[in-house]
Amino acid sequence: MSKLNKIALQILSNGKGILAADESTATMTKRLESVNIVSNENNRLLFRETLFSSASMKDFIGGVILYDETIRQKTSFGKSIPELLKSSGSITGIKVDTGAKILAGSREEKITEGLDGLRERLLDYYNLGARFTKWRGVYIISDNFPSKLSIISNAHALGRYAALVQEAGMVPIIEPEVLMEGNHSSKDCFNKTNEVIEKCFQELEINNVDFKGIILKPNMILPGIYSKEKLSNKEIAELTLECLKKSVPSSVPGIAFLSGGQTELEATKNLNQINIKNDTNFIMTYSFGRALQQSALKFWSKNTNNITGTQDIFNHRAKMCSLAAQGKWSENFENQK
Repeated sequence: MSKLNKIALQILSNGKGILAADESTATMTKRLESVNIVSNENNRLLFRETLFSSASMKDFIGGVILYDETIRQKTSFGKSIPELLKSSGSITGIKVDTGAKILAGSREEKITEGLDGLRERLLDYYNLGARFTKWRGVYIISDNFPSKLSIISNAHALGRYAALVQEAGMVPIIEPEVLMEGNHSSKDCFNKTNEVIEKCFQELEINNVDFKGIILKPNMILPGIYSKEKLSNKEIAELTLECLKKSVPSSVPGIAFLSGGQTELEATKNLNQINIKNDTNFIMTYSFGRALQQSALKFWSKNTNNITGTQDIFNHRAKMCSLAAQGKWSENFENQK
């Protein structure tokens, strides 16, 4: 077992998943302001420190993706954030792309930037304690999109990124997200997601990336949010598994799904069904942001000094996600807080 494969399995095994706490300052500001909390460095740290010091970290969170601001912060009791995560049994990760910008040649689409100076930044992040990274490519679905230009350009960037990350001794998360926005069908989502992921792995292979030392973070197969099509959790699970079996090499150790705008409950139900039906050798788990944090954030916003109450909400959500990652979740558990 390679060092990178060992890190990937440590993050994903035994019902553990990933807490995506890598919201940019702009995104975190929107989240905090939506619950009437002023977004400043102290408040952003306070909320994240509350989650990172929760009891559930040890049992349910194998890794945490941070933003540049957070990985450099110290907690209220003097530990660095990576030290806090390590003491909780979680591995530190870091978002390393610099965001999605307008794609020249197809202005309705986006290309993720951040390759310039990445080798040097990775060395800095490694020294700060990071052992895995994240880079997100985004794709829209419509009659004309995603274009070949978008699919090829974003896959190339993901390939270059992953090669540099493995060179630096860290595990790259490959996140090609086909967005839910739109009125497209689940069939369209299936076909486009399959095409996107296949192209990503072609580029990863060209860049000599070790598939055993990566984590894939894809979307589930869902109809667009403005579509009239309704699918059961079982149908979503079957389509998602069929797509991933077609497009993902069997040597990849694990798949950590993004929640992508699903509610906490929807994401949990769908992940549970995926694991009930999982007949692959892939670990199928979660890399959730809002679907792990939203209820805790709403509770915390009412009284930011109620640390224990906020942690109880987060602990419950993390436990539900962990049960779903093992195919053991049930609606009955949701009420056992």
